[in-house]
Formats: sequence, structure tokens, C-alpha cells
Amino acid sequence: MNSLQNKTALITGSARGLGKAIAERYAALGANIVLNFSKDNISAEETLSNIEAMGAKAIAIQADVSKVTDIERLFNETKKAFGKIDIVVANAGIEMVETPVTQYTEEQFDRLFNINTKGAYFTMQQAAKNIEDNGRIIYIASSTTVYPIPGMAVYGGSKTTPRYLVDVLSKEIGNRGVTVNSIIPFAVDHSGIFVDPNAYPELRKSLIESCPMGRLAKVEDVANLAEFFASDLSSFVNGQHLLVNGGANQ
Repeated sequence: MNSLQNKTALITGSARGLGKAIAERYAALGANIVLNFSKDNISAEETLSNIEAMGAKAIAIQADVSKVTDIERLFNETKKAFGKIDIVVANAGIEMVETPVTQYTEEQFDRLFNINTKGAYFTMQQAAKNIEDNGRIIYIASSTTVYPIPGMAVYGGSKTTPRYLVDVLSKEIGNRGVTVNSIIPFAVDHSGIFVDPNAYPELRKSLIESCPMGRLAKVEDVANLAEFFASDLSSFVNGQHLLVNGGANQ
């Protein structure tokens, strides 16, 4: 088993869904965990309790990643609590689907880009400034950045810019032994828009039909790769974008 003993991991958007699964995986591997949430303090407290029950040290910090001052505070409080940061997962984001290009509003555009693009960018910027040598920076992207899907233009676009940042940042700080990679998940069951198993039935059906394995991704599928990228096994894997999609063609 990989060990993250004595490592400190900060995961944005980790009260529930993918972020929660990644945080709990890292906790099981011995890391100190910093949970981040924007509004859902109830889920954050539940996740915090789960992690503490594993015997791991953890704190939960409220911060809105669309605000740079909140991101800076998040990193400062993490270092104050644990003294260092070894792993940063830029996971926080929102989704919007089944909306044609002609119907997106300026307000919707701004909201998606403020959280998904600006938030991820400045999270990784702070990670680059604060992470320990030989640390790990991981961006959670979306398969819509590889396979364009009607109705997801602004969502997919908002997730594309941080992917390019991964390419550049991996070259700028690789000399410190820090790796910067992205995970590109397929639609994930029990996460995001598919938290409700009855939501978006036609889209769910279409996505499942596009996957040779006949299902959506599970949060564990993504956590597996997050474990790899955080561990010593990936010490020479840098600037990479890995699909977790079961061979789906969208």
C-alpha cells in the first residue's frame, strides 16, 4: 500500500462527492487532511468526522475559491495548522449541462468561469508558491475538455484553461521535484450533477451507452488515480492528463 504518512493534503471542494472520496483515501493512507467547503458546512462536518474516525488529523476550512483572498487565507490557515503543504488537489467546481450555446447568460458564464477557471488557477498558483519540494499538485478536469458534448460549451470551456496551466506549471516548478498533473474523469455517479440517481436520465443513458464498460465512473475510480498521483509511484510523471473514462468516446 502507498503511504502518505506525515504528508499534509489540501483538497478544495472536499465536503462531498469526488473531493470527499479523495480526502478519505488520503486519510486512510496516513495524511493530514485539510477539507475545504464553500457553503455546505453540514457535509463538511460529516466528512471531517469520518476522517477523524480513521485516526487521521483533519480540519475543515470554509473558503470560496472564486475569491483570491479566500484562497490565500485557505493556504495560510493550512500552513498554520500543519506547518507545511505536500499535496494540493484543485477539485472545487460547478457543472452546467444541457444548455445550448445560444442560451447561456452572462451571469451563468461568469459564475462558471469564476469558480472553475479563476478558482482553479489561483488555487494552483498558491500551491506553486506554498508547496514543499517534491510535492504534488493535481487538477481535477473533465472529459468534456477532450470530448465536446452539446449543451456543455461553457462548462467544458471553463475546465479547459486550467488544463493548460498544468502544462505550463509542470515546466516552471518541475526543477523542485514538484509534479503537476490532471485527472480527467468521465461523468461520475453519486457526484456533481449525478448525486441524484434520477437526475438527467437522458444524458445518463447517453453517457452509459458511450462507455464500453457500460457504466458511469465511480468516485473510487477517480480516488485511485488521485492516490497514484499523490504517491511516490508518480515521482517522474509530470505534466500529464489521464482519462478515467472506461474507454468512453464522449
